[in-house]
Amino acid sequence: MQKINYFLYRHIFPYIGLFILRIIAFTHRVVIMDPENERRFIDQNKSLIYVSWHQRFFPGITFFAMRKPIAIMISQSRDGDLAAQGVKTLGWEPVRGSSSRGGREALDKLKKLALSGYKIGHIVDGPRGPFGVVKPGLLRIAQVTGLPIVPTITSAQRKWALRSWDQFMIPKLFSRVIIRFGNPIYIAGELSEDDFEEQRLLVETRLKELYDETDRIWDDPEKIGHLFKKRFGVIDFFTSWDTN
Repeated sequence: MQKINYFLYRHIFPYIGLFILRIIAFTHRVVIMDPENERRFIDQNKSLIYVSWHQRFFPGITFFAMRKPIAIMISQSRDGDLAAQGVKTLGWEPVRGSSSRGGREALDKLKKLALSGYKIGHIVDGPRGPFGVVKPGLLRIAQVTGLPIVPTITSAQRKWALRSWDQFMIPKLFSRVIIRFGNPIYIAGELSEDDFEEQRLLVETRLKELYDETDRIWDDPEKIGHLFKKRFGVIDFFTSWDTN
């Protein structure tokens, strides 16, 4: 039975899950706001760190699949084993480690991957919160790799909210979805303890402001109409997410 469960979790369930995710994402009407904050790096073949809340990363699962090669740090816990397999299914590079176990080795690997052209994805408050709190690991990744932090904001007009620690959100079928890039944030390689905390709070505050500002767009019919003007479902999905 143990071998069967291992086979299912490693070779069957991740692909079933990815298939379902793609079906849901295929129905969304997606628009990208402030794309220049990402394209300035993409167009020059430079790397960056995409960051988001755990609550909002569902649209990013398929979005980041269009931004390969991309790496993401995942803990060496048992839960991390399943997450790492899902990441591999998407074609991302899982880098195993956390502040409590394997962190230094993971940072070294991320640095090497960044130098070879990989982008990095990072959930700032994952895997279990506190909600919206930026953990120090993000800043350490930015310091070691020298890459800019680019807030990657997702907001859905209609969504389901799960009964999880952060009320994880899934955009409903055929919902409008905004993916927005914030201005890049650079972290100095050497910081005092007080300066480090100041920069951590800066990133945390910037993310919250961008999420709140983007969510308020759904209360403005005129702005919604402007953003989604002449965009038609499936066509919009492919043209908006192509960076080439």
